[in-house]
Amino acid sequence: MSARDEVLGRIRTALGEQRPQVAVPPVPGPRSLAPAELLHLLAERVEDYRATVLRCTPDEVPATVVRGLDLALGAGWEPADVVVAPGVPAAWRPSGAPEDDGRPAVQLAAFAATLTGVATAVAETGTLVLDGSPLSGRRALSLLPDVLVCVVEAAQVVPDVPDALGRLDPLAPLTMVSGPSATSDIELQRVEGVHGPRTLVVVLAG
Repeated sequence: MSARDEVLGRIRTALGEQRPQVAVPPVPGPRSLAPAELLHLLAERVEDYRATVLRCTPDEVPATVVRGLDLALGAGWEPADVVVAPGVPAAWRPSGAPEDDGRPAVQLAAFAATLTGVATAVAETGTLVLDGSPLSGRRALSLLPDVLVCVVEAAQVVPDVPDALGRLDPLAPLTMVSGPSATSDIELQRVEGVHGPRTLVVVLAG
């Protein structure tokens, strides 16, 4: 008999044959939330991670992207400072911002910011999922510049991780972003920007 079997056997003996049935009440979760409440939950979770969330209507995405870049980079930034994932709609792009053309990944670090879309976003965990598609861009694009601006559309927001996984290609190179890149040392000193962008701006359209 293994130690595991012995421990479980003792538990069964202690409980006896007549074990009381315990009613477990259902735990309300994000699946029961209305679409507007899901967007609010996502924004709340993302802000908990020290990221910036800018809410807007779909028509306001271009202006809101510019406002997010102003907040992250300061008023003096130029379109040439921002590299854009190739599948990002033209209307969302700052005029004159270059598209990622597959250049060597090390050259992406020269840009101050990246603009991408997402594959999906998880309200419960405040997680943005990028899948390597043209809209999300390749993984290096979202990791090397110091600022990441992601546009999330309302229809892309799902309640929880199982819902998100159901939308994703399991073979895709998934990158899950929950706030700016951060780590801490043995003294619990938080350091941002070590493994990815120091600043995350989420444009939430819906």
